[in-house]
Amino acid sequence: MRRFVFENGLTLFFGTIFLGALAGQSLAGQRAFNDEQQAHGEPTVSWADYVLSSDFGRAVMENWQSEYLQFTLFILATIWLVQRGSNESKPPEYVGLESDQKQQVGGYAPADGPRWAKTGGWRTLLYGNSLLVVMLVIFAGSWFAQSVTAWTVFNEGQREHDQATVSWAGYLAEPDFWEQTLQNWQSEFLAIASMVIFTVYLRQRGSPESKPVGAPHRQTGTSG
Repeated sequence: MRRFVFENGLTLFFGTIFLGALAGQSLAGQRAFNDEQQAHGEPTVSWADYVLSSDFGRAVMENWQSEYLQFTLFILATIWLVQRGSNESKPPEYVGLESDQKQQVGGYAPADGPRWAKTGGWRTLLYGNSLLVVMLVIFAGSWFAQSVTAWTVFNEGQREHDQATVSWAGYLAEPDFWEQTLQNWQSEFLAIASMVIFTVYLRQRGSPESKPVGAPHRQTGTSG
């Protein structure tokens, strides 16, 4: 057990604080929601009802979809785009999909390598793009969930003010939806750009997200 925890420390650490933050968000969100309900003379809701509500679902999905959009675009962009000197970029000479030998595909795969990396055909093609595919699917699913929950919340507000509700497709054209969506996207894009350029000149000793402390600024990635 100790070895399992040690070898999976990153996943366990971030998984644990994710669950803690999600629980904290749900409790704070329920209180804020009930405060608003009381201010309008409406009944309050239990924690369980709030967690199952569109209000909570929208808040969670707004962040999830932007995070996975960030991952999807970064994975795709770093195949073809580079930033000389950044630890977040591969060296300029490796731009593109790279050779089968460098990617250890087919006959170049080691004996203990993944089976689908050796078989060729659609299996190797799928496995060779599996990270991007999964990130894209999670982004698309969370974006759709965000749009549905936000649409539900929007129409609830419309009914409370005796205004006409809109269809899901109609809601996608509403400024309300895109204001919520783009405020998350812009922060993710800024974070990526900052990380890419900061790792050219700044260091963190011991972190794989940084070059060695004494590495020259011009060195790109960890392979030079």
